[in-house]
Amino acid sequence: MSQLPSTFAKGPALLRLAYVVRFMSDEQRSGEVPTDRNSPVGDPVVRGEVTDGEQPVQFDPDDQESLDAAAELVGSFADTDPDDATHLSMLRGAAACAVLVRGMGSYRAAAERAGEDVTVSFIRTWARVHDLPQAVRRHVATGDIAPSTAKHIARLQGTPRLHLAWAVIDHDLSVREVRDVVGDVHDGNSLDAALEQRGYTLGEMTVTLPNRTYCLLRQEASRNGQTPGDTIAELFRKS
Repeated sequence: MSQLPSTFAKGPALLRLAYVVRFMSDEQRSGEVPTDRNSPVGDPVVRGEVTDGEQPVQFDPDDQESLDAAAELVGSFADTDPDDATHLSMLRGAAACAVLVRGMGSYRAAAERAGEDVTVSFIRTWARVHDLPQAVRRHVATGDIAPSTAKHIARLQGTPRLHLAWAVIDHDLSVREVRDVVGDVHDGNSLDAALEQRGYTLGEMTVTLPNRTYCLLRQEASRNGQTPGDTIAELFRKS
């Protein structure tokens, strides 16, 4: 994204927002947001700046020693009590599952490589978590989304998985609620309807603005006969 000129950096907040939207990537402006990971399988889940500098883990599906390390980690991960695992250790385990699948060619072969106590279902579940887009995995790494919740989010495909991830953060959905929402979507219901059935609205969020920005937004919305949400959305539509 381009840096804001100094005149914009000091100007009204809504003007700055419009400028930022203008210089979003074509992909972002078109609404075609990635819903799967777009970095190589086995690359660090999230860089150190998000995890207090903790060293990220990286695997190479084409290197046998790396596959051995991944298999060992998966075996240990499968034996770990979920209550004793951290969100970062679970993401490392997910990365190891994904690289084993890529290196071995199938979920079954990956499970066999990891050891007799590792099931195909376990490998599939956590490999899917590793395949979530980075925007979602960053929130798993920082604890905003529980790994157990991410497992259910990863069961969805396409845009609904991304929308559900944001709904989890905005509405503090429980693991059970996410599981049930995913079940409803698989039964043919829309994500919007599944959330509304439980009293949640997709796209509804609470934001805190500086006083001046808040006043500008309210004035602009009132002048145009809009809600504040409509005013913000229009900035994106016009960019």
